[in-house]
Amino acid sequence: MLVREVMTSPAITVRHTDPVRRAVRVLSGHRITAAPVVDDSGRLAGVVSELDLLRGEFEPDPRATVRPVPAAQAPPPRQVMEVMTRDVATVTETTDVTAAIDLMVGKRIKSLPVLRGHEIVGMISRRDLLAMLARPDEDLRQAVVDVLREQYPTGPGWDVAVHDGVAELSGPAHEHADRIADVLTRTVPGIVRVRHRTP
Repeated sequence: MLVREVMTSPAITVRHTDPVRRAVRVLSGHRITAAPVVDDSGRLAGVVSELDLLRGEFEPDPRATVRPVPAAQAPPPRQVMEVMTRDVATVTETTDVTAAIDLMVGKRIKSLPVLRGHEIVGMISRRDLLAMLARPDEDLRQAVVDVLREQYPTGPGWDVAVHDGVAELSGPAHEHADRIADVLTRTVPGIVRVRHRTP
């Protein structure tokens, strides 16, 4: 599965000069956990997350302790550029989803900007991936049947079953045709593995 088949597009972005509170409203209003940050030329300058935006926004509540609450040492950040992450991991539309997952796990991040050259074309998040895995097996089975019928109408007929995202194609063995069917089946978002079974 490729990133373009799972990503959310278009990406919701914020500008590096936006006030922190505007970025807070953007993330909250779109129910997203992070957004790419663009500079004055529209290019990727960083990523800002919910956690970044919380930095410095709250002061200690004096009711929570018997000790005096110290005065704030510095004013809270005003602009997104003050809190965003500048060292950003990215993927392209044709990146394999498994590589995107490895990046998320390795860097402990929840989402990745998707680039086409310098253009931000989407975001891929853990939520996007979980949504694919949550698709009902019957929906996945129908999607596999449809893609085989549309993309390989001259191929031999297969009986298709899907269980927990694993597609099983049953029918007489045709080495070349089975390879094509395998590739086509794997393009269906939510299919995690393909098996072939001969009578």
